[in-house]
Amino acid sequence: MAPIDRMADPATLPPAVGRAILESLGQGVAVFAPDGRLLYVNALARRLANGAPHHSLRRQLLAHGARVVSLAGGDVPLGEAVFVAAGAEASTLAEQERRVILDTLATTRGRLVEAARRLGISRTTLWRRLKTYGVTPRAGVSH
Repeated sequence: MAPIDRMADPATLPPAVGRAILESLGQGVAVFAPDGRLLYVNALARRLANGAPHHSLRRQLLAHGARVVSLAGGDVPLGEAVFVAAGAEASTLAEQERRVILDTLATTRGRLVEAARRLGISRTTLWRRLKTYGVTPRAGVSH
């Protein structure tokens, strides 16, 4: 086995190894490019999305309680990964909506305009929902 300081750069791993890792996680995974294009979805995420088209796959997974992780290589945004546990669901529609809004705000680093765009709602609606959930956006956040 190679010493840790001489291990291969992850960028040189064959794509099949990356796919095998994502399939073996035991949770649903979808990977999106910075522009929102779907790059990868494993079998569990496909099943949880229940045949949702690519453009609404992220929203469908978030409705199942998924968490979003921003992907970056240094300062370069690479997109995001959406992880959802098998059988994980929020119990009420309001809880699902709140989770989706907060995850989207986290993904957009608090940029309200971008969050509203990704959610497909107006900024006013986003502000109303935040007020309903008792969430105050950080000072200096664009709106």
